[in-house]
Amino acid sequence: MNLAYGLERCRTFINTQMQPAGHGLTSAQHGEPRRAVTISRQTGSGAYVVADKLAACLQAHTPRDARPWTVFDRNLVEKVLEDHNLPQRLARFMPEDRVSEIADTMDELFGLHPPSWTLVRQATDTILHLVESGNVIVIGRGATIITSKLDYVFHVRLVGSLEKRAARIQELRSLNKEAALELIRREDRGRKRYLKTHFKADIDDPLLYHLVINTDLVSYENAAQIIAHAMLKRG
Repeated sequence: MNLAYGLERCRTFINTQMQPAGHGLTSAQHGEPRRAVTISRQTGSGAYVVADKLAACLQAHTPRDARPWTVFDRNLVEKVLEDHNLPQRLARFMPEDRVSEIADTMDELFGLHPPSWTLVRQATDTILHLVESGNVIVIGRGATIITSKLDYVFHVRLVGSLEKRAARIQELRSLNKEAALELIRREDRGRKRYLKTHFKADIDDPLLYHLVINTDLVSYENAAQIIAHAMLKRG
């Protein structure tokens, strides 16, 4: 996803929440059902591209004066810090896939950041607020579990073979194969640990999702269209 474009979409979304009544209306205010999407992903399965294409697909079926469909991924950390008046230095402690359980515990003992459960709770509050507003796509950070009891949220898991995901990472990040494989394994382990530790859930459980899509076999464009079609048919 283009970072500048993504940040601009996020600013637009946030600004609509501050507009007077009648501007940036929610789907519910238009008499349409509230909708939101969570995307869980394996590293290298194309989540950011699929999410961006999905936002465009859904926007085409959304009233022009409604809140724009917006993707929250890494920028979600900034929103959490803003919502809870937290210092920017905490951003490096918040990615779900970067900090090991041992390192996290040691940092807490030495007072380098609040307990991880506090940061997770604050991220949960922000995710629920965003989803309640509607027209958002949230990638990762346990959003699938956090919103599992909200019947207007659609849950997707993107997967792919290690070989093809590594090839994508090599191209995207200019890494050799060994480095790409190590990055994938580290991030996938981190995300699995994040859900298990904080939500007692298995990220690979297919019953958590409405759709599980293999992006080895389904193009990013088709994946976005499949998700949009399934969502819109749900009503």
